[in-house]
Amino acid sequence: MNFPLIANVVVFAVLLFALGQTRHKQWSLARKVLVGLAIGVVFGLALQLIYGSDSQVLKDSIQWFNIVGNGYVQLLQMIVMPLVFASILSAVARLHNASQLGKISFLSIGTLLFTTLIAALVGVLVTNMFGLTAEGLVQGSAETARLN
Repeated sequence: MNFPLIANVVVFAVLLFALGQTRHKQWSLARKVLVGLAIGVVFGLALQLIYGSDSQVLKDSIQWFNIVGNGYVQLLQMIVMPLVFASILSAVARLHNASQLGKISFLSIGTLLFTTLIAALVGVLVTNMFGLTAEGLVQGSAETARLN
């Protein structure tokens, strides 16, 4: 590890600590998120201006920063499914009329199928508009097989 990399990681840790201290302030969540976003953009632009986009120090720094970012995203993904399950379960438990359950289930499944249909149509439309084929996928598989 070289000094610029260590300095970048230390500055990143200090910024994270400073953002963590906002929990003691009476700020709204939206304000905290926007402040964090602004600090992140300024820090990223500063690193970009100091080192340039092709710098190995910047690439190594980003790998260290991604430990925090990827960990945060994975923790969010881990908690989403139980929260969705619990909210659906509590909504079903609060229903007093059994006929409402069928109506809600039909609307939920219908909405899911409708949005899936829209996604499929957008995929087909984009594929036809830009003349995309599976040729790149086959080439990628051939390259992977060649490397192994």
